[in-house]
Amino acid sequence: QVQLVESGGGLVQAGGSLRLSCAASGSIFAINAMGWYRQAPGKQRELVAGTTSGGSTNLAESVKGRFTISRDTAKNTVTLQMNNLKPEDTAVYYCNADVLTRGSSGVRGYNYWGRGTQVTVSP
Repeated sequence: QVQLVESGGGLVQAGGSLRLSCAASGSIFAINAMGWYRQAPGKQRELVAGTTSGGSTNLAESVKGRFTISRDTAKNTVTLQMNNLKPEDTAVYYCNADVLTRGSSGVRGYNYWGRGTQVTVSP
């Protein structure tokens, strides 16, 4: 089993910054992609930022220029630095990872989610 634990959410005024971190632990052989999604009340979950094991990153258009994603492959962590936050960034933010685990039947890939962390941006 693999666990993803997020931290760093909270309440901030518009224009402020928050830093989200996610640490993966458990039966990890390797991690391919890691990223952050968010879900606002009444809306579908959407990709905010992602990063691959090769180091490439992608950001949603709505956060480009404000958010940065980084990853420490040695520590199995991914971080989302959020600057110039806006009220429309308010949502529950979820960490996601594509993890390879090695068992008796070989190496298999699974997708995991964290429990989420609330980010609230006040006007």
